[in-house]
Amino acid sequence: MEKDRKEHKHGLHFHDADVGTAADVEAVMKKYDRESNVRVWTGVPKMLIRIVMVAFSLYCIIDAVFLTTLPEIRLSVFMGMIVFLGFLTFPVRKGVERPNHMPWYDIILLILGSGAFFFYAANAMDAIKLSARIIREPVYMTAAIIAILALAELCRRCVGLPILCVAAALLIYTFSTGLDVLQVARTLFYTTNGIFSAPVQVCVKFIVIFIIFGAFLERTGVADFFIRFANAAVGRFSGGPAKVAVVASALEGMASGSSVANTVGSGSITIPMMKRMGYKPEFAAAVEAAASTGGQIMPPIMGAAAFLMAEFTGEPYGTIAVRAILPAILYFTGIFIAVHLEAKKLGMKGIPREELPKAKELVKEIYLLIPLVVLIYLVGTNTYTMAYSATIAIVAAIIVGALNKHERLTPRRFFDALENGARSSITVVVACGIAGVIAGCITVTGLASKLLGAIVALSAGHVMVALLLTMICCIILGMGVPTTANYCIMAATCAPILMDPSLGVTQMAAHFFVFYFGIVADITPPVALAAYAGAAIAKSNPMKTGLTATKLAIAAFIVPYVFALSPQMLFIDVSGPVEIVQICISALCGLFGVAAALNGFFIRPIPIPLRLVLLVGGLCMIIPGTVTDIIGLVMVAATAVYQHMMARKESSIQTA
Repeated sequence: MEKDRKEHKHGLHFHDADVGTAADVEAVMKKYDRESNVRVWTGVPKMLIRIVMVAFSLYCIIDAVFLTTLPEIRLSVFMGMIVFLGFLTFPVRKGVERPNHMPWYDIILLILGSGAFFFYAANAMDAIKLSARIIREPVYMTAAIIAILALAELCRRCVGLPILCVAAALLIYTFSTGLDVLQVARTLFYTTNGIFSAPVQVCVKFIVIFIIFGAFLERTGVADFFIRFANAAVGRFSGGPAKVAVVASALEGMASGSSVANTVGSGSITIPMMKRMGYKPEFAAAVEAAASTGGQIMPPIMGAAAFLMAEFTGEPYGTIAVRAILPAILYFTGIFIAVHLEAKKLGMKGIPREELPKAKELVKEIYLLIPLVVLIYLVGTNTYTMAYSATIAIVAAIIVGALNKHERLTPRRFFDALENGARSSITVVVACGIAGVIAGCITVTGLASKLLGAIVALSAGHVMVALLLTMICCIILGMGVPTTANYCIMAATCAPILMDPSLGVTQMAAHFFVFYFGIVADITPPVALAAYAGAAIAKSNPMKTGLTATKLAIAAFIVPYVFALSPQMLFIDVSGPVEIVQICISALCGLFGVAAALNGFFIRPIPIPLRLVLLVGGLCMIIPGTVTDIIGLVMVAATAVYQHMMARKESSIQTA
């Protein structure tokens, strides 16, 4: 009976053999998501650590909204607490599951690492007065070196080695320029050109609060509402389960930013559904991975990187969210179209209506969207600070959670949200700290200007060559580097290159370009973490899953080039509403042409010559411009008419 209630909760019915157990999901998370490899605490130690986590979340909210502490004190205290919580949470290696065990060396790292940051906080005024002379103070420099090394070790545990390899290479380069260890340590620790640069500053200002908001939003039951809404909206159509995965992931992406976590969370439900309907395991896993990865570009939250973009560009966050709307719609529409064409090609049907949630049941729970509505409204007004807007949205989520009788926000769940918010913040902040180290090395050595000269010379002034080189850098760096850190690094290196006058890419287009290609690294082989997580659930070939996910997310590889060359897609320099409508309609139609060309099916199988026509026509329509729109429309429409005529001809022959 309990099992029936859980299945009915999502409006789904499938066999136990199709569904991964909680242990299976946990195993997948531990394999692909470093954040899931944590120490095992029980009893009193667990309670004490839980209290510390809750206290940290409350401190972050109070600090961001009410306190006006000296930045040097504020940032160093924040990082000290992150290091303290980080070593309490993450063991030295994977697979350490001995309860309530913390080796002596981890205790030393915890004390020395966090103590170095707290030392800076306690002596911030003296450190400021000493300025460059601080390198003559052994105690201060020892604290700096210990703090940097402790942060690097914590990064290895919770983020991974790739970003540390980048940081190590740049440190070696920095030393090769003639700077000694003390000079570099001072720059990276006692100035705002290192650990305490823009990424960590933004974490303190509002990223952590938005992570806490996401934790509370999750406990309102809105994720379950999104899945049931997606079932009710598109479940009955051809290939319903795959379309449900796309719509649900798009909606869940509004409040979440982890592609791997989203893939595992919703994929444990949607992937078995797709397999049961007849989709190949690789395709089922790829759909979920591609859709979940797109959650990071879905307004209004867009993952932590969007907040950093506001800091780097100086644009209000609300403006950035608006500019992201059309690219995000194109991304998910491209996947949706590919799923639809695949379903038609395989002759699939939808989920029976009697198994789907009823619309009247969903209407009763529409109030679950109130926290998101409140957040969007407050952010859109540009009247309140981001921290204040997120705090009010948290209050709204608490109220909504208390009203939801199905998943009521009890005191225990309230503290769970605060604890999970703190725990989820650790990896993001640590990645931002190391990204600051990387940016500091680039700044102090002047490497950015050297890269600018090299790439401009290599591209010979051709913007497409520069964009291609930047895309390759983003994808390679994104293989194992979190999106947030990837964006920080690329915003400091490649984005300024694209904005060079000889290339002519606008600031917003350049930052969106590196943002998008940092994200798609999660589904681009050979290291496609989201695709591999989906493959583990579907029991499919990881590499084939990654390649299929890349094909499904083709819009993410095309659209950035379009808005880099034609920023009107980001609603920049548009003449009015008519042009905006034209851009939206033509882009969506063009995306259909590209998706059909790649799938090879529309009404009937498409011959290769016509696939090429569809591909070129679709690309022409995606590129903003009246002339290209007309050319593309003629090519796509002519192909569609021809396909329709051939289908009718074949049907009449079969009938005769």
